[in-house]
Amino acid sequence: MELRDFLRILRAHWVGLVALVLLGGLASYGYAMLQPRVYTASSTGFVTVHSDSTDAGTTMVSTQIARDQVASFVDIGTWRSVAQYAIKTLDLHTTPEALVSHVTVTNPADTVFVTVSATSSDPKAARDLAEAWVRGMQQQVAALQTGGGSGHPAVDLVPGDSAALPTAPSSPNVLRYVQIGLIVGLVLGVAYMLIRHVLDRRVRDPQEIERKTRATVVGWIPRQKDLGTARTFFEADGVHSAAGFSPAVEAVRELRTNLQYMSVDEPPRVIVVTSPLPGDGKSVTAANLARSLAAAGERTVLIDADLRRPVVAASLSLPESPGLTDILAGRVTLSDVAHVVDADRNLVVITAGRIPPNPSEVLGSKRMTALLAELRREATVIIDSPPAVPVTDAAVLSAAADGVLTVVSAGHTTYDLLQRSLANVERAGGRSLGVVLNKVPRRGASAGNYGYYGARYATGYASAETTAEAERIEMR
Repeated sequence: MELRDFLRILRAHWVGLVALVLLGGLASYGYAMLQPRVYTASSTGFVTVHSDSTDAGTTMVSTQIARDQVASFVDIGTWRSVAQYAIKTLDLHTTPEALVSHVTVTNPADTVFVTVSATSSDPKAARDLAEAWVRGMQQQVAALQTGGGSGHPAVDLVPGDSAALPTAPSSPNVLRYVQIGLIVGLVLGVAYMLIRHVLDRRVRDPQEIERKTRATVVGWIPRQKDLGTARTFFEADGVHSAAGFSPAVEAVRELRTNLQYMSVDEPPRVIVVTSPLPGDGKSVTAANLARSLAAAGERTVLIDADLRRPVVAASLSLPESPGLTDILAGRVTLSDVAHVVDADRNLVVITAGRIPPNPSEVLGSKRMTALLAELRREATVIIDSPPAVPVTDAAVLSAAADGVLTVVSAGHTTYDLLQRSLANVERAGGRSLGVVLNKVPRRGASAGNYGYYGARYATGYASAETTAEAERIEMR
């Protein structure tokens, strides 16, 4: 996986990543809030050696003796006798063993200090326990030095400054809990993104389509609300719709160009447009492709061969019958059902006609093959066929056509359905011209280059219009 692949995955699933990170932080914060508050107070004792001499040598020796003894004093801090002293002094209701677990005695490196840290759920109790513990250690040291007598010990532990009353709990460390939660959430979020990417079987990226299916992606058509039906495409003038610049129409033009240059000597003349399942936009794509070919000055025939759920007639406000099935039945001639729908008379539409009980047999008949052979001599034929996975109509038509265009919906069609659709056409002896990725988002991780593409061309056309308007004003 390259860096750009990971960035694309991040862009596609960043919401889940952010949600898991925030969830981890909030969960750890909530857990920290549920933990009991623990306060820590510290008191210090100073180990000193009593000597009547004040010369430097004696002082140095005394300091060294104190440093040697301080480690032993730290061990005294864990004795039961010290805990019993604190219990008696503070009138506590606990055992020495339990109290020792709340006290930590340490010696800072290269010093003669003994630091006692006491913990409790009450800040005042923690302070009192730390001070009492130092006094208890002082008592034990004196008893050891004098043998239990009343003399003055040679090495003594002197209590230092009184312990400060803690103002904030030392545990739980809310910031650390939140940091750990955020890190855990981040790890889970990255794992979530990668798992979603691996398990996602929906088509999104043209390169992935070509890699997984070995089918060429011959066109992208972006999602655009104002161009959602076949009729709207037919009424669009050039590259502009009622809302202004239309990247969708320009994308259909690019699809037209790709088909024309697919084979320069013998470009496909009869093209079946299908999709794996209903709802992928095959009828809209077929209508727009026919409209684009006619706009380029090429004679084009659009045939609604979806004899199960025809939509072309309703989209263009044309009579449903008579139509294709009536021609094949010999009830009417081609000229009787041919509807010219553009001003240049380059585009002819043949509706489906009456719905037969056996669509596959009708479309695979010799009369259908003869009709396509007759039409291809004078025009390019675009056939809107039923979906290729649930029925065999598209595969049957592909045998008499030059190729099949398979339309898939970005983020909706799965690779399994696409591969089944291509396999059905291949088994029938048909030729796949490629895949058209339809309904591509213009924003987001699956937008491809359409954000830049649309803005660039919209600016270009706007500049051209401004220049033309200036020339007309100058001529006046």
